[in-house]
Amino acid sequence: MDNAKVIDLNTHALSWVGKIYYDFGFLVQKAFQENGLDLSKEQWSVLKRLYVDDGQPQNDLAFITHRDKTSMTRLINTMESKDLVVRKNDENDHRINRIFLTDHGKEVIAKVQPIMYDLIPSVQESLNDQEIEVLINALKKIQAKMAELA
Repeated sequence: MDNAKVIDLNTHALSWVGKIYYDFGFLVQKAFQENGLDLSKEQWSVLKRLYVDDGQPQNDLAFITHRDKTSMTRLINTMESKDLVVRKNDENDHRINRIFLTDHGKEVIAKVQPIMYDLIPSVQESLNDQEIEVLINALKKIQAKMAELA
């Protein structure tokens, strides 16, 4: 251990990004529960992607939401059991499952959007516009560096 570097995680930006991601997920979950929504933040992530582009292939959703195929299958299964989405075979290639919002899924989106539109600004209200811009630019630089290293 004498040659090992001791890293103070409180001085590293990525540690703070992780902490904020975790804490925000907790706030989202709490807001959903307080509003009587049986929805996880992962399910919300899929719903909002489908709201923008309904009928996406399941594998594309896995890629977009940074999930492996197995966990995406489990997530879609759960969402189907909650009547949020329906899985249909692609008309041209039956190996491809396309995921569509159900009417109930669309109703849930309509309930969640105002919650998120209130929550996100309230979390950021301690920052002014310039601070938000600097933060976003710094995070974009970190993302670009990670893409370069990958």
